[in-house]
Amino acid sequence: MVVLPAKVSRVGRNGAALVTALVLTMSPVSACGRGGSQTFAGDAPVADVQGGDPAVVTTSAGTLRGVAAPDHRLFAGIPYAAPPVGPLRFAAPEPALGWVGERDATRAGPRCIQDPAADPERGQNTSEDCLTLNVWTPPRRTDAALPVMVWIHGGAFVNGSSGIYDARWLASRGDMLVVTVNYRLGTLGFLAHPGLGPAGGVGNYGLSDQQAALRWVRDNIAAFGGDPDAVTVAGESAGGMSVCDHLVAPGSAGLFRAAIVMSAPCQAQADLATAQRRSIDYAAGAGCPDPATAAACLRALPVDKLRNPVWYFNIGSDELTGPVTGTTVLPAAPLTAFGAGQQAHVPALLGTTRDEFTLFTALRYLRQGERFAPGEYPGLLDETFGVNAPAVGARYPIDRYGGVAQAYSAAVTDGEFACVADRMAGALGRTDPVYAYEFNDRGAPAPEAMRTLPFPVGASHSLELRYLFDVGGAPPLNPAQQALSAAMIGYWSSFVHSGSPAAGGQPDWPAVDGAGPWMSLQPDGSRMVSGYQDEHQCPFWAGLKGR
Repeated sequence: MVVLPAKVSRVGRNGAALVTALVLTMSPVSACGRGGSQTFAGDAPVADVQGGDPAVVTTSAGTLRGVAAPDHRLFAGIPYAAPPVGPLRFAAPEPALGWVGERDATRAGPRCIQDPAADPERGQNTSEDCLTLNVWTPPRRTDAALPVMVWIHGGAFVNGSSGIYDARWLASRGDMLVVTVNYRLGTLGFLAHPGLGPAGGVGNYGLSDQQAALRWVRDNIAAFGGDPDAVTVAGESAGGMSVCDHLVAPGSAGLFRAAIVMSAPCQAQADLATAQRRSIDYAAGAGCPDPATAAACLRALPVDKLRNPVWYFNIGSDELTGPVTGTTVLPAAPLTAFGAGQQAHVPALLGTTRDEFTLFTALRYLRQGERFAPGEYPGLLDETFGVNAPAVGARYPIDRYGGVAQAYSAAVTDGEFACVADRMAGALGRTDPVYAYEFNDRGAPAPEAMRTLPFPVGASHSLELRYLFDVGGAPPLNPAQQALSAAMIGYWSSFVHSGSPAAGGQPDWPAVDGAGPWMSLQPDGSRMVSGYQDEHQCPFWAGLKGR
């Protein structure tokens, strides 16, 4: 049974925090330990064909003892930067400290400080000292260096952790390394108070953490059997938004050769002026109202005073924080840079799920008791689309979709996810190969609470993750869904290996060309389709005022 996290004052927050909560409740203890509480005593050691102990690796900072299991190796809780505490709170990450002897690497490190309103673990296993990563490899080392996927977790930039994602399937079946990364979240990761540094240099500490992790991979992954010149940066939801940022951030240049962007509303990022204004208000509310002394005051506060996130951006009533554009770390907004061709010129795999926003509608129903009566539809549209609400309502009438919840979910899915992905695919595809997909298993297993709603959730935001990562808590995949999972792992790993998705026995997946085609990932057989833009009404969304 799914245990939903504590009630929040506002629903959604880009949904990524809520996605994290659902994934956490879905995750079995076979993952990295939910922030460090789980060991791997059941994983039996195996011999290394090259000799030596396969559970031991030496990095630039010291020696690690991880887990060598029959189907994978895991080295968890590895520090990639110094603890961001004291004078390093609200500062760029510094190099990791070394150690003497063997360091235990059998469990994930603590989660970074979370939004308490959407944390199913209610603050347990969290710490400011959280800048660690986990390395998953195939079970045995080989002479050939293997490609690497660096996975950035979602969670609205306020929740989540590297320990949620058990990557043994991708590592062993895909014959590659997978690195899952913690990074600072919420206020500690993105507060942009002008007193914290020079103009344009504040905020984005969490994004800088991710860059530090990518540099660690460049400098250390060869010791695990990985190829530092064959790195793909990947993520879903807030993690996918982070990948968009790395495609345009100067400090990320040269640290990866390909990118995977999953279910990412990359338009939903605040500019510096907005972030600074909200950060000043946040600091005053936390007890640091004087701009002249705010930096010292904020760094001296007990961490509990900083657990509640600073909020920067709204998608309707859904809030998130995150990286700040117009700064030294992130000079341009990703979609603006993509439109100008000012991004890293690397192959990209990107896409969405068919019914992205049904997750957030479901949680609004479950948490706030929202029943989506017909009379409430205009208000929902107004809070989400403002002056465009009447046009959206006419385009997405209730009777066409079978109810308010379904019509509202379809509108936000199309306007904030599907057509944003289409826009990105078109912009990036002008100069580089882009492989676009839609996860379209509308019977994807969901947690119990989402299976008892009076409206379907379909292929909702986050439900594709369990086709790539070993997470549980929902009904098991049926045989057709297991085949889809195998196909997706094949496509994703092929892309990591070569920059082009090609899975044995599966349909060819060409790059997008103008308006298509897109890969429709379905349990009854994946296929290339045209008409994605028309199905999601993207010409309508492109023509709306202010979009």
